[in-house]
Amino acid sequence: MQNQYITTNNIKLHVTTDGPEKGTPVVLLHGFPEFHYGWRHQIPALVEAGFRVIVPDQRGYNLSDKPKGIPAYDVDVLAGDIVGLLDAFGIQKARLAGHDWGAVVAWTLALNHPERVEKLAILNVPHPDVMTEFVLRNPAQRRKSWYVFFFQIPVYVEWILSKNDFEYLGRMLTHSGRKNTFTEANVIEYKKAWSQKGALTGMLNWYRAAVRRGVKYTFSWKKSPARRVQVPTLMLWGKHDIALSVEMARPSIDLCEQGELIFYEKATHWVQHDAAPDVNQKLIEFMR
Repeated sequence: MQNQYITTNNIKLHVTTDGPEKGTPVVLLHGFPEFHYGWRHQIPALVEAGFRVIVPDQRGYNLSDKPKGIPAYDVDVLAGDIVGLLDAFGIQKARLAGHDWGAVVAWTLALNHPERVEKLAILNVPHPDVMTEFVLRNPAQRRKSWYVFFFQIPVYVEWILSKNDFEYLGRMLTHSGRKNTFTEANVIEYKKAWSQKGALTGMLNWYRAAVRRGVKYTFSWKKSPARRVQVPTLMLWGKHDIALSVEMARPSIDLCEQGELIFYEKATHWVQHDAAPDVNQKLIEFMR
């Protein structure tokens, strides 16, 4: 794998690339609290299939820039980072896969910049309008999202998550997956990324910006049709997700003009780790 820094949207993103230079490019977007390492099972398989894989550390994470201030992490700004990344690599229309927050950014690109997305693969995250509706109307989903509200507390949350060598954040990661989803060696790699100066606040600011945006939306809320996705979309969903209700999957894919939804009965939120061989196969078939 090659490492480089790409200037985009007035920041620098650390980006890893692999695969043949002339291969069809596929951009992989990680979520919280991972970094490009979160695609470790998919990168070799996609490269072997002939794709050119582009995997950034998103803003606030690992070796990428970590601008100060919560507004710097608004989802429209985050999507702008990826538009600039595509421009830097000369990609007019992207084949895009996202997990967790990376999937939120991917959804946003498909909705706001459909001319830049050729194919969209989403792992365990609902359509943004479906998520908003469930948080506003569904008490069970609000209970599942308790940590989002906890993350709003400045300074204290950073202290809690980082004390004892990130013990609590490590437990949040491992306890939300299956027994062998994350090994001790995996957690060591994550801790290296979390230890980067400013990284923990940058990572948490994604949630803080989302809640600010949500509050503004709630006070100006008007019932309007959910936005439809025009690009071909593949959704892969592990049913044992402790944070996001599986009930949001079907309404999300129903908003896609060309959508396919695949459930993984035994997988958790970390479906790309729990069911890596099958996820890899589905991604390769879809991206081709």
